[in-house]
Amino acid sequence: MSERQTKLTASHWGVGLATIEGGRVVSVAGHPADPAASEINANIPGSLHGRARVRRPAVRKSWLAGRPGAVPRGQDSFVEVSWERALDLIAAELTRVRAAHGNRGIFAGSYGWSSAGRFHHAQSQLKRFLNTIGGFVRSEGNYSYNAALGLMPHIVGPYRSHVAQATRWPVIAKHADLVVMFGGMALRNTQVSDGGVSRHRMAGNLAACVENGVSFVNISPLRSDAAEVLRAEWMPARPGSDTALMLGLAHTLLREGLHDPAFLVRYTVGFDRIEAYLTGAADGVAKDADWAEAQTGVAAERIRALARRMAAGRTMISVAAGVQRTDYGEQPMWMAVTLAAMLGQIGLPGGGYTVGYGVNANIGNIERPFRWGTISQGVNPVTDFIPVAMISEMLLNPGGSYRYQGETRTFPEARLVWWAGGNPFHHHQDLNRLHRAFQTPDTVIVNEVNWTATARHADIVLPVAAAQERTDFGAGKSDNALVPMPRLVAPAGEARVEYDIYADLAARLGVAEDFTEGKTADGWLHEIWELTRSRGREKGFDLPDWESFLAGDVIALDDPSPDQVFLAEYRADPEAHPLPTPSGRIEIFSETIAGFDLTDCKGHPAWFPPRDLAAGQGAAYPLALLSGQPKTRLHSQLDNGAYSLSHKVAGREPVLIHPEDAQARGIAEGAVVELYNARGRCLAGARVTDEVHPGCVFLWTGAWWDPDFAAPQARDRHGNPNVLTHDLRTSSLTQSPAAHSARVEVRRFEGTPPPVEAHDPPAFDAAP
Repeated sequence: MSERQTKLTASHWGVGLATIEGGRVVSVAGHPADPAASEINANIPGSLHGRARVRRPAVRKSWLAGRPGAVPRGQDSFVEVSWERALDLIAAELTRVRAAHGNRGIFAGSYGWSSAGRFHHAQSQLKRFLNTIGGFVRSEGNYSYNAALGLMPHIVGPYRSHVAQATRWPVIAKHADLVVMFGGMALRNTQVSDGGVSRHRMAGNLAACVENGVSFVNISPLRSDAAEVLRAEWMPARPGSDTALMLGLAHTLLREGLHDPAFLVRYTVGFDRIEAYLTGAADGVAKDADWAEAQTGVAAERIRALARRMAAGRTMISVAAGVQRTDYGEQPMWMAVTLAAMLGQIGLPGGGYTVGYGVNANIGNIERPFRWGTISQGVNPVTDFIPVAMISEMLLNPGGSYRYQGETRTFPEARLVWWAGGNPFHHHQDLNRLHRAFQTPDTVIVNEVNWTATARHADIVLPVAAAQERTDFGAGKSDNALVPMPRLVAPAGEARVEYDIYADLAARLGVAEDFTEGKTADGWLHEIWELTRSRGREKGFDLPDWESFLAGDVIALDDPSPDQVFLAEYRADPEAHPLPTPSGRIEIFSETIAGFDLTDCKGHPAWFPPRDLAAGQGAAYPLALLSGQPKTRLHSQLDNGAYSLSHKVAGREPVLIHPEDAQARGIAEGAVVELYNARGRCLAGARVTDEVHPGCVFLWTGAWWDPDFAAPQARDRHGNPNVLTHDLRTSSLTQSPAAHSARVEVRRFEGTPPPVEAHDPPAFDAAP
């Protein structure tokens, strides 16, 4: 009988205790110190050892035969090759593209979340390698809260800094009377955090708020976006109408004299412009509660009552990240800041606003006491970039122009695309369009653990070691703990550690020393840990040496700011602590943005109706499509694991539909249904429930895209909502994803549903 061992591991969803037997991970449980360990850990064994593992280097057959267009990417078979041949092909292709097109012809679209380890971080490793050979075109921003990244510096300051400075939940529990949640605060999102989370604190902190008498209002079409413990008042507004609701609240505050003029005068600029907009003096339309009712479906008297309640006590306004992933997604954030400024509570304990509570496990709960060590990516000599959600535009329109942050920019021509540590066929919108876009580069290289849709769209697929198959240490970007990550098992098949892959490629290209600096992966780990120890000593923490740490348990460090209040210093003295905005104050009206003269983002927050509705698509597609982070996995990671599979309905992703909408369409619980619109269609398993508002359906993100190219619109068999979402941006200011503004219709699927093939490997052929 083989020996059973238990070892630590770390993931973006928490610390795990892995049981290893016979060279396999047989189970992963949560750490006993974690009060709410994530069940996502249960996906690891099945995905790690499943049929979908990429076990050998593979090359797309048509590309290898010199006829790359003979069969489209995503539909071709593959030929398994040796590592020597795969690396020779890549080295030759990099050399060709750089000689013919320069490094601006290389696009490295990698997008985080691949591993919680500090060293084996996929995009950092790839970008370091490419920087040693002259650089690459990068993407800027992220899919999660890109509109916030692009807008908030104009009106308050850098969003990344401010989200780390968010008022802590224990402070809210002690001082707040009311939390108004635009977009809710789904606990399923708080399982995960950038780089990892050692203890899941959110549920306990929310429960403490309720125990202290804090009330919650959930403004979301999904009742379960607020945990039951909150006993939140549910105020479902039409999707995409949050700005209109905020305007109605603001008008009530203004009309009834419930706002704080003194705060507005001292701490903000431009309130007169939004005042004219609210009253209708600017455009002839008063944005009162009755007007807001027509846009949102929320009764005018409920809007007025909520405004009075917000003004009567200490109120925290929370805007979920999903709210800004809509058409004109900049507007609800800007209006939330305006609403909070009108209440005059910004900078007070338990009052003000935060964009992003609930987007991950740590915002408002914990922060790291110092910066952990990491490997340098080097310097990228190529300065060109694209906004993260414009991949399809870049590939389909090389040389085309677009607006971004007041500039007119030009798309580069990406001849070689290299993806490592991300899955654009999960993250991106309008997957059928992305499929067409992926036909345009000369070469696509993908590093992958499993045969995802992105791997199937590659010309060269490199099998890489999973997090459990290499040594590292976990340390969350906003967490207070350090987690040993010893190697649990050997890499599957011929999978390799990415650092070693790049070291071999660097040697082929004559830059081995630039990439490795003479160090192995173990050598880098020692150096990064020593850097972490050194920074720790500066803050008064005495960390063990590498070998002792790796053999030990989680190290939890002190919380650096348990009582922090967002913008408290600014409120105390705005002259001594001005904001990094042009005026040094909160910009309710931005001269900078107004000067860009954009049709889709004015100089102050404003109402724009969602595009599909404005285009008259409400009749043909009467249901609003909601999609969000699932509780069963992180994005699309480990979708083939046991926990993820256990929540499928008829083998497909579940779609939540209200009983009234289900009855009108003859849809029963557990039935296979087809969601469709002009962009695409997909199959899903029906869950009939009143937790979703009538007129809406909710489909979790992350089911591996499984197109049936013989079916109409390459119908997805598995339930990926991004076959239905449009590929338009929030606005030309930030060019952010607006995937939460899609409209669909749903019908029963007649006949025998086709089998799901997403978790199977592709077809393999002999070398041509």
